[in-house]
Amino acid sequence: MAAYKGEDEYDYLFKLVLIGDSGVGKSNLLSRFTKNEFNLESKSTIGVEFATRSLNIDGKVIKAQIWDTAGQERYRAITSAYYRGAVGALLVYDVTRRSTFENVLRWLNELRDHTDPNIVVMLIGNKSDLRHLRAVSTEDGQELAERESLYFMETSALEAINVDNAFTEVLAEIHRVVSRKAVEAGDEAATSSVPSKGQTINVKDDTSAWKKLGCCSS
Repeated sequence: MAAYKGEDEYDYLFKLVLIGDSGVGKSNLLSRFTKNEFNLESKSTIGVEFATRSLNIDGKVIKAQIWDTAGQERYRAITSAYYRGAVGALLVYDVTRRSTFENVLRWLNELRDHTDPNIVVMLIGNKSDLRHLRAVSTEDGQELAERESLYFMETSALEAINVDNAFTEVLAEIHRVVSRKAVEAGDEAATSSVPSKGQTINVKDDTSAWKKLGCCSS
């Protein structure tokens, strides 16, 4: 039986970023996943926000540190520092607003310009509960995801549909990638993806830079 791990004990720390147009529901996806909350009155905030949640995946405690652009996207002020160290991304559009879907490729290009080629990316069609207002079909989302080699899921932060699944799938795939890399590198400490007890494998994470910048630096 695995030993109980406290809040600050984890085997892996993975940084994820939320990107996409303003108003697609990124902040509510974050709060639904990390706090199981949804705020109908949520407004864009200027700066950067992040929240964490730990999950048990394949017998490992994985701590997800999820960064939200929090309103910067409308000013195109997202910097390379936001992306630095990210090993996963959720690229979100609103299924009721076609323009947010049309901007996905621009976001994807920016993401690829600033991150490692192995980053795990999931395309998210959010607000799937608003069926009567739908402007982007599920098939359109699937087709784009297949063309760009992305994972794909439709979610509803309001109704808590597929939110956990989306984040968990991204984290599980990152864990598979990291484990595979460790084995290929012949790292004895991580053979068969088994870190030594209490070992923290910090994948290209650079939170210290953000702590220095503060939440509202431009």
